[in-house]
This record gives sequence, C-alpha cells and structure tokens, in this order.
Amino acid sequence: MQRPQLLQHLKMDPPNNGRQGRSASIDEAVAAIGDGDRVYISPICGVPTTMVQALDDQRDRWSKLQLVTDYLVDPLPTFDHPGEPFRLTSLQPTGAVAAMREAGVLSTISASYSQYVSLLRPGAPQAIDVAIVQVSPPGPEGRFSLGVGVGVSLELLRVAPLVIAEVNPQMPYTFGAGEIERNEIDLLVDVDHPLVELDVPQPNETAQIIGANAAAEIGDGAVLQFGIGAIPESILGALTERKDLGLHGGMVGDTVIDLVESGALTGATKNIDQGLMVVTGVLGTRRSFDWAHRNPQIYTVPSSYSHGAVALARIENFVAINSALAVASDGSINAESAGERVLSGPGGQPDFAFGASISPSGLSIIALPSTAAGGTLSRLVPQLPAGASVTVPRYLVDTVVTEHGVARLGGLPLEDRPAALAAIAQPEYQKALLL
Repeated sequence: MQRPQLLQHLKMDPPNNGRQGRSASIDEAVAAIGDGDRVYISPICGVPTTMVQALDDQRDRWSKLQLVTDYLVDPLPTFDHPGEPFRLTSLQPTGAVAAMREAGVLSTISASYSQYVSLLRPGAPQAIDVAIVQVSPPGPEGRFSLGVGVGVSLELLRVAPLVIAEVNPQMPYTFGAGEIERNEIDLLVDVDHPLVELDVPQPNETAQIIGANAAAEIGDGAVLQFGIGAIPESILGALTERKDLGLHGGMVGDTVIDLVESGALTGATKNIDQGLMVVTGVLGTRRSFDWAHRNPQIYTVPSSYSHGAVALARIENFVAINSALAVASDGSINAESAGERVLSGPGGQPDFAFGASISPSGLSIIALPSTAAGGTLSRLVPQLPAGASVTVPRYLVDTVVTEHGVARLGGLPLEDRPAALAAIAQPEYQKALLL
C-alpha cells in the first residue's frame, strides 16, 4: 500500500539533531535516565508499558523522578507504589491518577491541548528531560510510526534531550506526520505487549436520546471533532444516515469505523485534506488498532495542526462535539471539576470551541445529561459554584443539548439564555434557572 501524499501544510522534514537510533536493552534505557529528570510518558493507548514497569522495578536508582503525562485510561505501573521517588505531573488528570493524588504526589497543570508543547519544551516552565514513546516496527520505507499516539508526543520527541522508544510489533503503522526516521530516536528498545485499550460503555437510553437530539443539528458534509465518552460516541452512532461527513480532531476509534462502513464518513467534500481523517492518533480497542494499520484514509498530525487555530480557521463546516459536567445559565461550561475537586483537564475542548467560532459556518455542540447523582442534582445551574473551572467561556458556546432538547445560545442575549437552558433542564430544576 502506498504512503499517502503528504499534507502540504505540514513541514515533515525531521530535524538534524544527531540522534543515533541505537538499539538498547531495557536496563540500558533505564540507566540513561538521570536522577531528578522530568520524564514524559506517551499517554492514552500509546503508553510504553514495559518501560514504565522497568522504572518501577528499578525505582531505587533515583531519589526523585518526575513523570509527566496526559490522559490515562489505566493507572501506570508506578502508581502501585505511590510516593518517592515518583511524582506525577498530569496535564489532564483522570480517575487513573487517584492513587497519586491521595499520596500527595500529583501536580496538575490547567492547559488546553494546543498549549502542552509550549509548556514542556526546553526552556519552558515544565521542560522535560526525557520522552518515552512507543513505535511500530519499521515499514517497507524504513520509517517507524508512532501509531496510535502522535500529537504532542511527536512534537516533544523532536525537542526532548533524550528520546527512548519502545518498538512494539503490536503497534499499528499509521501514515502521516507520525512516521519518523531512526535518527529521530536515541534508544530503541524491543518489546512485545498489548496496547492499552479503551472500550467505551454502551450508551444508555438517556445518552441515545441526547445523541439523536445533537445529531439533528449536524448536516451532510460536516467536518467532525468529538470528545471521549459515551455521549459523543452516541452522537456519532446517530449519524449513519448522513452523507460525506469528514473528520478533523483528536482521535479515531471503534465508532468511527462504524460510521465509515455505513458510508456516512467519506471526507469527500472537505475543503482541505479531502478524503483524509486528520487525527492525533487512535483511541479504542484492538479492532481500531487493526483497522488503522496502514489505512490510507487516516493521516496523523501534530497537535499544532489538529488543535491549532490557524488550521481550524481554514476548515469549512467544522463541528466540535464535546460534553461537560455543568453549564451555567449564561452558557459558561465546566468540564473539569466538581467544586474544587479536579476531575479532568481542559484537554482539547477549549481549542475546538474556539476553532468552531472561527471556522466558516462552524458549530460547537456541548451535549450532557440534564442531571447527575441519580437525578438529585441538575447539571444546568444558575451559576458555576465557587472554585469550579470555566473550561469554555460563555462567548464560545453555540449549542447545548440534553435529553430534553436543544438550546441554541450562539448570538442569544445573556438575559434570554436562562430561559433557553431551562427549557432543556429536568422539569423540577427549571425554576431555579429562571430566578
């Protein structure tokens, strides 16, 4: 299968950084990491499990080691022994980091996905010393591929002082900017382990209704971005009757396969990157990994292109689909915290909400259940509580969807927004929004 034509908008030439691409044992790779180093761990489905386990097994080498990572599906092996020498900096904390939080060795940074590289590159406040990533074996062209985890990992391996890569035969080879040369890596460690998988639960009846309500806002030819979770997945599942949908966003996964196989997602009418699904990687099960392997429709890109304002502003009919924990009556979105308790980070949601606002005919959809805690709490509230995060400001919110309907807030005066949101709230909580 031929490598697809490079996107003209991306500079693909690898830097001349003098790396050797030397094969090394796990022990040699571990020994190259210095005491006190800040070590970036490739996240989500690209976690280099064998190397992280080796860090834990040889923990006595260091008095302090700062691990830095993004969204994690499962706890890292080092979390089994929270505390020194390991500390964790998380850019998007999930439940997987609970042990580190409870041990008091977790730091969180509130930043959107497009900001990560600027925070972690040399000279930045949180500069890393080491990047540990995972790659496929080299393809016929001699290149390795970052496979399921490109995005920020690609940009950081270009600038990190030391780059260690697991070479895993279970990693799919994906085309695009994530195809890298041997001389972009310092140490190559042969491993063979299953990739981390994310199996999104089947949507319940409420999620399915929300999915249908949101899907009604999305027309043929829309270029989609979607977040992680049952509700964004339920929206995708309700789009199988559309024509020529496109994709430009964070990840492809199992539900995207269904959308492609239904004939709804073709990318045929995208005004840029026509026919390509432009993503930072793959998030799903082994089914997704096998489907993505050398699939010419999938094109992996760095975060500067997937989430950057310059690229998003060029995409016509861009539709960002995300969820939230709470929506205030003025439209402000909290997708990060319950009170002062941090549950997640901004991730790509602010990037894509802004991108939709500057895209020609763009649209941002926030979809969520109207209640939480078994119906005892409303997610649509008069105002966000003290200490809660504002992930997306009110001026970037277009459309809010619940199981009770759709509130189109874009261009709506602030004094009219409470009534619009009350109309899609659980009936017993509507009055509070109107006071």
